[in-house]
Amino acid sequence: PIRGGGRLIGEACHFVDLLRYLANSQIVDLKINTLQSNNSKNDTFTLQISFTDGSIGTINYFSNGNKYYPKERIEVFCEEKIIRVENFRKIKTWGMKNFNASNPFSQNKGQIICAKRFIDAIENGDDSPIPFNEIIEVQESILNLIE
Repeated sequence: PIRGGGRLIGEACHFVDLLRYLANSQIVDLKINTLQSNNSKNDTFTLQISFTDGSIGTINYFSNGNKYYPKERIEVFCEEKIIRVENFRKIKTWGMKNFNASNPFSQNKGQIICAKRFIDAIENGDDSPIPFNEIIEVQESILNLIE
């Protein structure tokens, strides 16, 4: 927690960013439910997020599972369609007739392209690839959880 802020600030925050991006709507409420254990790290928790457009999101950050289970899974339910991404490598959809789910992905979480777009924005005087107000909104929402 002293270096990097722990799992909530240092890692789960990126999933809050992702849900904020997918909802394309401001965060109204962010709540946390933490597993109470003798483990002082408190790195097993669930986040519940509500957005101004009525969207909701849940982030399950579990450190108490088995290492052979897929580490990261994203599921989006919207307009009678479902998209599931596993480990940023496999994608499966339901309700999307012309979607080719051949899973040709190598794992890519976007860090390199995000950093490149940020540097390009600075060099070219363009807008940040992630609007600054969204970065502050997400961080304030998370910091309010730990106060």
